[in-house]
Amino acid sequence: MQVELKVPALPESVTEGTLGDWHKKVGDTVAVDENVVDLETDKVVLEIVAASAGVIESVAFESGDTVKDGDVLAVINTEASAASSDEEAANDDKSTGDDESSKADKASATEVKAVPGKASPSVRKLLNEHNLSAEDVKPSGKKGTITKEDVEKHLQQQTSAKDSATPALSAQPAVSASSGRNDRRVPMSRMRLKIAERLKQAQNTAAMLTTFNEVDLKPMMDARAKYKDAFEKAHGVKLGMMSFFTKASVEALKRFPAVNASIDGDDIVYHDYFDIGIAVSSNRGLVVPVLRDADMLGYADIESAIRLFGERAQTGKLSIEDLTGGTFSITNGGIFGSMLSTPILNPPQSAILGMHSIQQRAVVVDGEIVVRPMMYLALTYDHRIVDGKDAVQFLVTIKNGLEDPNRLLLGV
Repeated sequence: MQVELKVPALPESVTEGTLGDWHKKVGDTVAVDENVVDLETDKVVLEIVAASAGVIESVAFESGDTVKDGDVLAVINTEASAASSDEEAANDDKSTGDDESSKADKASATEVKAVPGKASPSVRKLLNEHNLSAEDVKPSGKKGTITKEDVEKHLQQQTSAKDSATPALSAQPAVSASSGRNDRRVPMSRMRLKIAERLKQAQNTAAMLTTFNEVDLKPMMDARAKYKDAFEKAHGVKLGMMSFFTKASVEALKRFPAVNASIDGDDIVYHDYFDIGIAVSSNRGLVVPVLRDADMLGYADIESAIRLFGERAQTGKLSIEDLTGGTFSITNGGIFGSMLSTPILNPPQSAILGMHSIQQRAVVVDGEIVVRPMMYLALTYDHRIVDGKDAVQFLVTIKNGLEDPNRLLLGV
């Protein structure tokens, strides 16, 4: 029986995707739920798995092609076996064994005809990491497609060439400063294009304004130091800062509903739930998975969810559902060393909280100069819906909750 491998149903906000790496080729056997090909969408990379076991009979698209919801990507023959596939491959090798020169001529002609530069998103990323142009690498895939193996082989050849040429190069005159000034043109990934589109949309439509404050984190850090061991023993997860910031944000959102609202046409939509987007860094860019019903979660639940988001982001396992929605966002530029910044809204949300690096600074407390761990906070908000007074008081509420964590427990 023949089973079609199709592009899965995509959310309304995602209309198409770009095929990434094929993990199986025609003639390969696949097992149920085995990943056959990657699909890069505006939000995540999806793994398209086989619904039935069998042998890949045909492939309709190649890496880099744009596909839409329901497109048939490949056909799986569920009645074929690995043994028959291997036997056919062996027969093909035997029948062509006496015609090596002809094969070489055809391969040479194919290389000339192929147009280098066609590569999957993951291969483009690999090329970019090693400052390579697609034209530098000899492709071995179908129709001139560059594979990961092609790039790795090219890098090995470069290393070997450098090793053998090192003694001779030491005696050569210095290379002129004008050499090596090359430009590399690398296509944006679908996610990067979407990020650029949404950021520009925010600038073009929202009346963005940013207000700042600073927070003394010593009380929060003292609480963490006092209870971190007991907390980890009881809940199996470390007590981090994000649970405190999330709880403080939820408390502020309850008091200032406009910050948790969004604009839809001429209407203001007030949300009576608190879905907090937590910005997470991944190798494909910044993603914002959503912590749903954050007001219903305890500190341990929040820390566990954020840790899971981080792991999924690094392994490319975030789902579209993880990244959909959200009523408010938190981003922490401090982990990269940022002292102060003005974060950009994540439409259609009306506000985003920016955290920054913790700096030991001299401050005045009760009339005395003391050294405290201080952090600048930034709240960017849409002035069309949020008044300046509310934005300032919103940030003060977060500050008070962090400087006296008991407030978060008592709701005062």
